[in-house]
Amino acid sequence: METHHHVDWKLLLGRSGFRYIFVAMFISLFGSGLNYAGVTWYILEQTQSTVKVSLMVILVTLPGLIVPPFGGVLIDRVDRRRLGVVLDLARGLVVLAAAAMLRWGVAQLWHVYLMVLLLGVGFAIYWSTMNALVQEVILRDAPPGDDGEPPRARLATANTGVLIAVQGGMMSAGAVVGFLYNRYHLSGILAIDGATYLTSALCLLLLIRRGFVRDAPREVPPTIEAPPGPPTEALTEPVLPDIVEPGLVARFTADLREGLRYLRAQPRVLALGFTYACMMAGVISGHVVLVVLAQDVLRAGATGYGWLEFGWALGAILGGFSTAWMTRRLTGPVLLIGSLATLAAGHAAFPYVSLLAASVAMNALFGACRAFAGVLTQTAIMSAVPHRLMGRTQSAFAVMSTLLQVVMSFSLGWIAQHISLYAGFALLGAMYGAATIAAARSRGLGAPPAAAA
Repeated sequence: METHHHVDWKLLLGRSGFRYIFVAMFISLFGSGLNYAGVTWYILEQTQSTVKVSLMVILVTLPGLIVPPFGGVLIDRVDRRRLGVVLDLARGLVVLAAAAMLRWGVAQLWHVYLMVLLLGVGFAIYWSTMNALVQEVILRDAPPGDDGEPPRARLATANTGVLIAVQGGMMSAGAVVGFLYNRYHLSGILAIDGATYLTSALCLLLLIRRGFVRDAPREVPPTIEAPPGPPTEALTEPVLPDIVEPGLVARFTADLREGLRYLRAQPRVLALGFTYACMMAGVISGHVVLVVLAQDVLRAGATGYGWLEFGWALGAILGGFSTAWMTRRLTGPVLLIGSLATLAAGHAAFPYVSLLAASVAMNALFGACRAFAGVLTQTAIMSAVPHRLMGRTQSAFAVMSTLLQVVMSFSLGWIAQHISLYAGFALLGAMYGAATIAAARSRGLGAPPAAAA
C-alpha cells in the first residue's frame, strides 16, 4: 500500500484492452444498479417486509457459497474474455425474460426471486473474472518498464479505473432509477438492464485478444514453489473445450488444493481478503436497511432511495479520482484504516439523520471512504498474488464475502423489523469495525512476495 503515482487516464485508456473492459463494466453496472435498486424497492412496496427484502439479498449472494470454488478454477483455465461474454449473454436473457413476464402481467413474486438467484449465479463468477482479466491485461499486455511505470503503479491506476467505471455506472443508475421506476415500473427497468448486459457482451467481444496464456502446461498442475514455464503454442488457443477433458476431477482438485495452500501460506493476503470481503458484504447487505431508511426515516420514497444511491456512487467516483492525491499526503495504511473507521462510526450514526440532503452527503462520504479502501486493498491483493492463482484467490474471497453477506442480510432484515432500524445500522457499523481491525492486523504480518509478472 505504497504511495500511488499520478493516475494517467490518457495512458490507461490508451490500452485498447482496458478501454473495452472499462466501457463494458460501466454499462453493465449501470444496468445492475437499476436492477438492484428497482427490485429492492419493488419487493418492499409489494410486501412491506424488510425480511422479504433481506431474502432477495440472500438469494443474489447465496450462489457465492457454491459457485466460486468451481468458478475460480474455471477462470484460471479458460479465456477470461470469452467467459465474460457468456456470463453477460446469459444474464441478459434472464433479465429480459423477467421483464417480459412483468410487462404481460404473468409474473409473481417468486419469479422475481428466481431471476435474482440466477443473476447471483452469474455474478458469483463474473466479478472474479473481471478482476483477474484486469490484472492479466495490465501486466501481460504491457511488460514492466514500457511506459515508465512499475507494475504496482499500473495496477493501482487500473483499479482506480475499474472503480470509476463501476461507481460511474451505479451513480448514473442512482440518479435516474427513482424516476424510471415511478414512470416505467420494474418491467421497464429490467428491459434496460437486459440491454446493458448485451451491450457489455459486445464490448468484451471487441476486446483484442487471441486466447488465454497460462503460466504452466496443464499436463502438470503448477505448484507454488515451481517457477512458471514459458507459454507454448498449444496454450495460446482458446481453452473452453478443456473443461470437459479427461481427468477433470483430478485436475480441479489439484488446482483447488494449490489455491488453498497458497492462502494458508500468506496470512497478509488472507487478512486483506477478509477486509475486502467485509467491505463487499457491507455494500450489498446495507441495502436492506438503506431502503427502510428512505421509506420510514426520510419519507422520500423511491426517488429518495435513488438519491441515496446517487450520493454513494458520486462519493465513490470522487474518491477514486482523489486516491492518488490522498496517498501522497497520507500513507496507504493510514488512509485505509481511517476510511474503514469512518465507515464504522458513520453507519452507526446514519439513522439519526432525518434530512434527505444530509443523508445523501453522508452516503457520499461513505462512498469516498469505500473507494479509498477498495483501491488500496485490491491493489495490494493484485500485487501480491501470482497471475495464475488470481482466479482462485478472488473466488476464495468471494466465498468469504458471501458468507458475511448472507448472515448480515438476514440479521439486518430481522433486526430492523423486530428490534429497530438503529440496531440494524449499529450491526452494520460493527462489521466495518471488524474490517478496520483486519486491515490493521495485515500491517503487522509482513509483506507478501511480489507477484510473478
